Amino acid sequence: MRRIAHLDMDAFYASVELLRYPQLKGLPVVIGGGRRRVDEAIRDLPEGGTLADIPVAAFPLLKDYTGRGVITTATYPARQFGIGSAMGLMKAAKLCPQAIILPVDFDEYRRYSRAFKNIILEVAPLMEDRGVDEVYIDFTDVPGGQRDGGRSLARLIQTAIFDATGLTCSIGVAPNKLIAKMASEFNKPNGISVVYEHDLETRIWPLPCRKVNGIGPKADEKLKRFGIETVGQLAARDRDWLVATFGKATGAWMHEVAWGRDNRPVVTESEPVSMSRETTFDRDLHAVRDRAELGAIFTHLCEQLAADLQRKGYVGKTIGIKLRYDDFKIATRDQTIERFTSDAKTIRHTGGLCLKRVPLERPLRLLGVRVGALAKAGSPEAMAPAGTGVHRAAPEAVSTTASLF
Repeated sequence: MRRIAHLDMDAFYASVELLRYPQLKGLPVVIGGGRRRVDEAIRDLPEGGTLADIPVAAFPLLKDYTGRGVITTATYPARQFGIGSAMGLMKAAKLCPQAIILPVDFDEYRRYSRAFKNIILEVAPLMEDRGVDEVYIDFTDVPGGQRDGGRSLARLIQTAIFDATGLTCSIGVAPNKLIAKMASEFNKPNGISVVYEHDLETRIWPLPCRKVNGIGPKADEKLKRFGIETVGQLAARDRDWLVATFGKATGAWMHEVAWGRDNRPVVTESEPVSMSRETTFDRDLHAVRDRAELGAIFTHLCEQLAADLQRKGYVGKTIGIKLRYDDFKIATRDQTIERFTSDAKTIRHTGGLCLKRVPLERPLRLLGVRVGALAKAGSPEAMAPAGTGVHRAAPEAVSTTASLF
């Protein structure tokens, strides 16, 4: 019997911060708004004390935040106020002004991410990495993986991660990845849920369609217009009707997932399609008035992205930029160059050419840079001779201010 687990770390970023600041346990805490600077962690540290000795009153409160950032994650006490990931911090401040706000520390989160994944691999070698805080694991042929439907092995992994890191996780075990991911949400935090094929009608069909990974807000809204709100109601619809209404591929897929069918394997190695870096500004910036600041930010993003590529051993040929204006509209442009690269200066130069193809009259809220068409550094593809020239998109309206940064 196929047994697939989905492991999701509980409020991962926030939980890592609570290891650093145990005095904040049980309090509403949100993570976001910007990256940590070294001095922020120690500025209120009592002489001779540790981070755990910083008084709670010394931490900044959400009500005093004035930037444009968004929440990366929040502790469970904060979530009780309706606060969630990707919510604007200013909006969250209205829901829970007394919440403590901490900046993100991606280096620390990545360190803990590597630690818990290494623990899993020692027990179950077939693991699919799905990001910094979640993985799929194939229990099927692992010793003990079939016992109690996989509950025993899940408990072993859960305990090993907690003993080594102090972090908790929630695990769903099911016949496939689709149901396992839904099951991992059943008993959060620090829970284990085991679902069998015969549980489909009682445990999966009552769930909202939105709980299916892949059914987004727009599809869910369209389903509701036809009176389809639960997975069971979706399963009751004829396959041909779904295909006619949502298209051949999507309609057929909806029919399959509503009946709990998913044959996707656990993929132990997957190559990324692209890598990117972006930042949301604390205040709107303008290409003319804030030329120097924008230029420095853009250069720093390119340097960070180049370091990411080099650390992970990738090079790319398609370089792009992303802008979000003060009216929340988004513009993206990209350009393919002759040779694969992970060089910060090349990324910066090509990104600058992309900026010449977008209007920059409106103030900006966000700036990002991306490298796509990736290949492993040193691979035959990456070492192939350059093409005939730089590939550019069709000419577009060129900004008169783009060259300023």
